[in-house]
Amino acid sequence: MPAFSFASFLERFVRPLLPLAACLATACGTPEPDQPETMVNLATVQSGPQIQAQELDGAIARQPRNASLYARRAAFRLDAGQLEPALRDVNEALALDDAQGEFHFIKARALRLQGKLQSALAAADIASRRGYASAELNLLVGETHLAAREYQTAVDYLDRALQQEPDHTAALFYKGMAYMGLQDTAQALDYLRASLARDPRQPETLHQLAFLSNAYRQPANAAVYAARGLKVAPAYGPLWYDYGRQFELQNQPDSAVRIYTRAVQLDTTFYRADYRLGLAAYKARRYAEVVPHLQRALRRSPRLAGARQMLAESFESLSRYPEAANQYRLLVQENPGNRHWTYKAWKTNNRARGILVDETPVRRPAVEAVEPISSFRPLSGF
Repeated sequence: MPAFSFASFLERFVRPLLPLAACLATACGTPEPDQPETMVNLATVQSGPQIQAQELDGAIARQPRNASLYARRAAFRLDAGQLEPALRDVNEALALDDAQGEFHFIKARALRLQGKLQSALAAADIASRRGYASAELNLLVGETHLAAREYQTAVDYLDRALQQEPDHTAALFYKGMAYMGLQDTAQALDYLRASLARDPRQPETLHQLAFLSNAYRQPANAAVYAARGLKVAPAYGPLWYDYGRQFELQNQPDSAVRIYTRAVQLDTTFYRADYRLGLAAYKARRYAEVVPHLQRALRRSPRLAGARQMLAESFESLSRYPEAANQYRLLVQENPGNRHWTYKAWKTNNRARGILVDETPVRRPAVEAVEPISSFRPLSGF
């Protein structure tokens, strides 16, 4: 089977990863939007595994009952990002020989790449019961639990991977991410730094260290990690975001906005930069600029703290009442019983229908103070 590649593993499994670091920033008193982070393409040219898979076509045509050939082609197709063909191949291999634990591991990889977490764990469990025991299996199971936000279980499996291969770069990285989820910053930093020491040119590790430094108000450290990362991967959007964030934390908002704009240009999926640009425009009351940034951010993270409120109020300020009413209705759904959002939804909906709303404050008669009947106050402690 092809050798394990940390870069390709990160590209396939970190991209849909959960919002791990948001809780860390919240603990520092600054609302950070949820993560979950997206990644730009870290994989190298995909033609290699595609060609390797194609070279097996003839062998399979000559030996259609050879399960190992199907499994090998499935592995190459996974590396080439061809998920459905890979899954068909591995299922064919299993139909011919269900006893091979490695075949079930390949199936678990395919299912994980499709985002089918529980099915991936079930296939991995069969692989283990069929005698397949490798660091990659424990890494896959640990990362899948991490994606499911089952942080302690993730740590347990990643420990097993590290017992088998103490210098496993990816296992160290994911264990650091799991400790971020557990809000154990010291451990998170230790494992992320250990992973970086073994692969100093890994942009995602540098991004996570920069992000964590910014979250804990250490912009100087963040700048160092971000700068190192940008030398390695100058087109990697998340690192530009980290670099911009350290400017914002050092009260240089104009520089921050310029860098965030660069991040969005490089990676439109990285919603944090859009969120920050929308927030800056909202504070400056440039409501027309707010709309596209927060719309993109909310498509990626629908429950982004404060973003929907700013978008709704921007629509309202622009007299785009139907769109404002839609956003306020979503806020009502997200916050049942909130009278303010209910009123705003009613008001903008009426405005959208051309019905004027009288917002003149109602004057109420003054209420005279009434002396209490008794001045008795219970003793403290009773």
